[in-house]
Amino acid sequence: MSDEPPRTRVLDTILASKKAEIAALHAAPPPRATRAPSGGVFEALRRPEGGALRLLAEVKLRSPSAGALSTSLRPPARARRYAEAGATMISVLVDGPFFGGSYDDLAACRDALDEAFGAARPKLLCKEFILDPIQLAMAAARGADAALLIARLTSADELARLADAARALGLEPFVEVATEEELEAAERARARVLGVNARDLDTLAMDHARAERVLARADRAAARVHLSGLASADDVARISQGPADAALVGEALMRQDDPGPLLRVMVARAALR
Repeated sequence: MSDEPPRTRVLDTILASKKAEIAALHAAPPPRATRAPSGGVFEALRRPEGGALRLLAEVKLRSPSAGALSTSLRPPARARRYAEAGATMISVLVDGPFFGGSYDDLAACRDALDEAFGAARPKLLCKEFILDPIQLAMAAARGADAALLIARLTSADELARLADAARALGLEPFVEVATEEELEAAERARARVLGVNARDLDTLAMDHARAERVLARADRAAARVHLSGLASADDVARISQGPADAALVGEALMRQDDPGPLLRVMVARAALR
């Protein structure tokens, strides 16, 4: 793998913003940890033989590809609805400029889930464009159990360093890949949770066939997660027939003022093989 991964125009804009945010985080007092990661992310996402596809539900107020999404429920209320409907994990976007999120949203979701479900709550994924360990420290301090690491944003060596830094904080590295080359980097980083993005970050188009090919090549000992583009219960049923252990549903749920009914149907279809 080359030391400098390919960039896209959208990513260049996001990463420039992110580097400024990272500088501000380093200039501020270090984050004070008030919530500890709970562990068990890999075990929660791993699909038992003959078992149901696990579903991750996303809290995302907007995105560059979709624009504004539903704001009828604040993030903690939406996270609670996801949990009530059977989500195994909840992904919380913390990027502000492009996705409308914040680390405060992550903390509020963790507090709401702890209050309602205690130790039985779904796991929490901090979804961010992570380039620096200070962002991992923020994720851990605000209640995440796992942190997203996007393989294409860094060199393979830097990905491995970030994964080690996440583990040192008690976070599970959730490594997102889109190609077989990125998959190799993730496996070198000893990632136990592998997310395969069906969205082409160059064009923002969906390519489920490519995602399924990469998923099939992934280490079967890992928890393999299909990311992006699932719009219906039929989509979930289709993915449940493949090699994935879990799948993330984002915009389809975020377009619902009440996501509970749709997610319940998706959970039911995820159990069909």
